[in-house]
Amino acid sequence: MTMIDHPARETPLVTTAQPEDFFQLLKPRVMSLVVFTAVTGLIVAPGRLDWINAVVAILCIAMGAGAAGALNMAIEGETDALMRRTRGRPVAAGRVRKNDAMAFGAVLSVFSVMLLGMTTNWLAGGLLAMTIVYYAWLYTLVLKRRTPQNIVIGGAAGAFPPVIGWAAVTGDAPWQAWLLFLIIFIWTPPHSWALALYSAGDYAKAGIPMMPVARGAKSTRLQILLYSLVFVPVAIAPALTGLGGPIYLVVSIVGGVAFLALALRLYRSRAGDQPDKAEAVGREAALYDVRVEAKPARNLFAFSILYLMALFSALLVEHLPGVGG
Repeated sequence: MTMIDHPARETPLVTTAQPEDFFQLLKPRVMSLVVFTAVTGLIVAPGRLDWINAVVAILCIAMGAGAAGALNMAIEGETDALMRRTRGRPVAAGRVRKNDAMAFGAVLSVFSVMLLGMTTNWLAGGLLAMTIVYYAWLYTLVLKRRTPQNIVIGGAAGAFPPVIGWAAVTGDAPWQAWLLFLIIFIWTPPHSWALALYSAGDYAKAGIPMMPVARGAKSTRLQILLYSLVFVPVAIAPALTGLGGPIYLVVSIVGGVAFLALALRLYRSRAGDQPDKAEAVGREAALYDVRVEAKPARNLFAFSILYLMALFSALLVEHLPGVGG
């Protein structure tokens, strides 16, 4: 079964897209996490932007992330149409034409990069430009269909926002900013592969060699555990370097222990060995509607989001004026 057999739905000659469709092109759920980590980088960085430039910087980072999402959807419309999780997206569903989505993403890309560079500094603008190119070109066009390590290498795109936020304030990107990058970078494979374990049928149908498709569920569960063993110490590291304080230390250790426990439970499970629940009964399913055997993968996926948010929330709280100084 190939993409040619199942193209995205044909779009009308005159677009019927609504404003909501273009908003969905921005991948708002992903954008919210990008914005949150970027705000954390901006607040944690030494020094301060005036509030107007700070707001503009965050809006630019949000627009840049949305632009990358729009370009991704434009490029992957036919692939998205093959997968239950993504076939309702605007391009895949035929509500937005591919060329319109591409133009929308390109205009937002240029505008966000130029505005960020002019209002803060060109290091921040350059990092934002690199993030967009990295995601839309390197990950989407080069890596995603060629290697099961796609999410490992491509995950760097989602790790740049705190570095961009930091650079917007200081004009440089010291090792502390790259430590925040490293946390997200190493978090991405176990987070994404946990989802892939109970969505492997979708990826196989679309011809995407995600780790469970290319190497099997058992190998994927082992790699999730190994990455988790690396990730948790890295997540704790800010508390040991002075970047995080006592709140961060408690959150990172308690959450890290829970993360490792879930990863170990997943490793010992049979998650991914059988088709997910929706495939088994031939119907649509929500993101968390999975077979009993796949629940350890679902649980790690859900908790990984909570843990990452808790880590950056702790940093944010500790660096707010009047809390951590």
